[in-house]
Amino acid sequence: MSLCLIGLGSNVGERRATLDLALNRLARQAQVRVVRSSRFFETSPVGGPAGQGSFVNAAALLETALGPEAVLALLLGIETSLGRQRNERWGPRTLDLDLLLYEDLVLETPALVLPHPRMAFRRFVLEPAAEVAGPMVHPTTGWTVDRLLAHLQDAKNYVAVAGPTGAGKTELAQQLSQTTQTEWILDPTHSAQLIAFCSGSSGQAWETALEFADRQAELLAADAPVWSRQASLWVSDFWFDQCLAFARVCLPAERFSAFEDRWRAEAERIVRPKLTVMLDTHAARLLERTRMREPPAERLTHETLAQLSEAIRACLRRPDVGPVLTIVDPSPGGAFEEVLAAVEAMK
Repeated sequence: MSLCLIGLGSNVGERRATLDLALNRLARQAQVRVVRSSRFFETSPVGGPAGQGSFVNAAALLETALGPEAVLALLLGIETSLGRQRNERWGPRTLDLDLLLYEDLVLETPALVLPHPRMAFRRFVLEPAAEVAGPMVHPTTGWTVDRLLAHLQDAKNYVAVAGPTGAGKTELAQQLSQTTQTEWILDPTHSAQLIAFCSGSSGQAWETALEFADRQAELLAADAPVWSRQASLWVSDFWFDQCLAFARVCLPAERFSAFEDRWRAEAERIVRPKLTVMLDTHAARLLERTRMREPPAERLTHETLAQLSEAIRACLRRPDVGPVLTIVDPSPGGAFEEVLAAVEAMK
C-alpha cells in the first residue's frame, strides 16, 4: 500500500457538501483508505476570471493499492460524476481533486506531474495539507509540508527571477514592479559583462565572478536599504545562487571550488527568496534573442547557453532552495500571469 496526498477544492454550488461527497466516494473505493482528512478552509480564488466566488479547500491523506495513474483516473472520474466541467483555466469549478504527492515519487508525463508543480507555494494547498500530512516530504525541494508552510508564513515576500541570458528576466521583473507597492531590485551586472565573463580568460572570469557575487550580495544583504522600504512585494531580476551556475560553466574546476566557498560565505548574509521563478527557455531561442541585442552577443554560443541553462537547473535542485516555479518557453504575458497568480497564492 502507498500513501498519497490529495487536495480538494470547490467554489460553485454547495461547496462543502460537494467535498463531503467526494471524500465519501473515495472512502467507498475497495483499494483506497482515507487515512485522515483536514478541516475545510475558506480561501480567495487565485488567477482566472474576475468575479469568482471564494473556494472551500481541504486535503486528504490516502492509503492505496492503486498506482499514481490509476489514482489520477479515479480522481478525474469523481470530478466528472459530481459535475466538473473544464471550460477555462483557473475558472470556477464544482470540484477540483488534485494528486499532490504519491510517496516520494517524481514523475513527469503528459497526463501527470508529481509532485504537483505548484503545491509548494500555494497556501490554500499547504494549510490543509499540513493538517493531514505535515511530515510528508515534497521530493523535489526535500522539504516537508510543514516546512513549506512555515516558509510561506515567515519568509520575506521576495521573488527572485532566474534564467540564462536572454530569457527575459528583467522584462518580467519590470512588469511585476509595476504592480502596487512592489520594490524592484535590479541586477547590477550587464549583458556585456556576462558575455565577457563567459568568453574571457580564466583569470578574468575569476575576477568577474567574485565581483558579481559581491555586488549582488550587497543588494540582498539582510541589512540592505531595500528591505526597509515600504513594499508588499520585492522582486529581483536575478537569483543569487545563479552565480554558481555561471561559475560552474566558466571557471576551471579548481577555481570553481574556491569560488563556491566564497559564495557560501556571502549567502549567509542575504535574504533568501520566498519563491524562485525559473524562465526555462530553449537555447536556440536564447541565442536568437542575444543576437538581437545592442551590441549583439556574438561570442555567446548555443552550447554555452545550453550549459548555463542546465547549470541553473542543477542549482535549483540544491537543498534549501525552497519553492520553485518553472515556466518553460514563456511568453512575456504568460509568465507575468503565472507569477502574479503564484504571488497571490502565497498570501
